[in-house]
Amino acid sequence: MEVLSNLSVVSEFVFVGLSNAWEIQLFLFLFSSVFYVASLMGNLLIVLTVTSDPHLQTPMYFLLANLSIMDLIFCSSTAPKMIYDLLRKHKTISFGGCIVQIFFTHAVGGTEMVLLITMAFDRYIAICKPLHYLTIMSPRRCIIFLVTSWVIGLIHSVTQLVFVVDLPFCGPNELDSFVCDLPRFVKLACTETYTLEFMVTANSGFISVASFLILIISYIFILATVQKKSSGGISKALSTLSAHVTVVVLFFGPLIFFYVWPFPTSHLDKFLAIFNSVITPFLNPVIYTFRNKEMKVAMRKLCTQVINYSKIS
Repeated sequence: MEVLSNLSVVSEFVFVGLSNAWEIQLFLFLFSSVFYVASLMGNLLIVLTVTSDPHLQTPMYFLLANLSIMDLIFCSSTAPKMIYDLLRKHKTISFGGCIVQIFFTHAVGGTEMVLLITMAFDRYIAICKPLHYLTIMSPRRCIIFLVTSWVIGLIHSVTQLVFVVDLPFCGPNELDSFVCDLPRFVKLACTETYTLEFMVTANSGFISVASFLILIISYIFILATVQKKSSGGISKALSTLSAHVTVVVLFFGPLIFFYVWPFPTSHLDKFLAIFNSVITPFLNPVIYTFRNKEMKVAMRKLCTQVINYSKIS
């Protein structure tokens, strides 16, 4: 009964952050701000380039543009609040704000996992069945893949939140992080949460590890298939897949560490929270465009058009 009477005591949560030293907080503020702005500009540039250039109206670039949209949503769901708090002494977030952060990070994260698997399938068809590529990866099928990704991501997020949104919180209300993450949020509830913590960790951990293994096995299968058909094509396939593998490792590495690593490492968790919030969304467009001649040419063309238009106006 005492717990029930205190259901509404906690209306906000306090982020502990990394350090109280002003120099460290200023460095993190500048570091996070630069990478967040770069993430926004890089991903927006990819979306605008793909949608404006008729030569990029292919399944691969359609999926890449949607990956950039997800990265925009993902980093914008946590980074602005995190950056703003770095200059504040009292770092707080409302109960509702915390729930919204958790919802978007899990929804977009789950959606991105499925989209990365779709992109691996796209590369398999392009490399191993090039003559049937446009038939198999038709516009209609690409849209079905995209909708399926969002549905799975939303289901993943909602099914976890439905168990925690009504938990009683009566204190303490300190989150040892920069952002609201589900495992730490659940631990603050004024009730026995071992089973719920296990379910949350197992759910997200299993999905992350399973998706990562599916992707790595898919890339190995693609390379093995190419090697059987033509030993000379293996280097070209490696070049094509290297960007995909790098993005997969950067995306899944922190997630697997969060949910699978059994030992608490507070400072490393916080570093990975920053890495996941602002650096990974920045690296994705860099990695996918760095070795892609078509994207680089299209981006230069778009930038030239924008500069010429601004001069005219």
